[in-house]
Amino acid sequence: MLVVADTSPLHYLVLIQHDTILPALYERVAIPPAVLADLQHFRTPELVRAWAAHRPAWLEVHQPRQALDARRFPRLGAGEREAIALAWELQAPLLLIDDADGRAEAERQALTATGTLGILEAAAIHGLIDLPGALTRLQATTFRARPELFQALLARDAARKRPI
Repeated sequence: MLVVADTSPLHYLVLIQHDTILPALYERVAIPPAVLADLQHFRTPELVRAWAAHRPAWLEVHQPRQALDARRFPRLGAGEREAIALAWELQAPLLLIDDADGRAEAERQALTATGTLGILEAAAIHGLIDLPGALTRLQATTFRARPELFQALLARDAARKRPI
């Protein structure tokens, strides 16, 4: 399966050293050039820039034929606009995106989207990671989400682990 990703999920999965869950869950990930540029930006942490400079084989860069118009979508960054357009063009079954405005637009475009937390939960369900540990590492980064989201993930994870 080929999914499309925006910058944020890749950025944070690399920072917490869980980027290898992506090919395990989805096989291949496509990103547009604007996302690659974001990952290589001078303000991006060195670990992420180095990862982007030596991308794994499962990460593919694809130029969308036509990105969403910045004037029509002023609240979206270039990476988000290109990722949404690319997901639509490739008919990707899933778009990996954290930005709330980007997710809302993806849904308006009839795309299925999930973010970093959803990816981590899917990986935990498949036995690929220890979710509490991953969330602890994620919370030590600049990633921000409502505390209730973290609590809900941990509660679902604990419920899955309880013997029947």
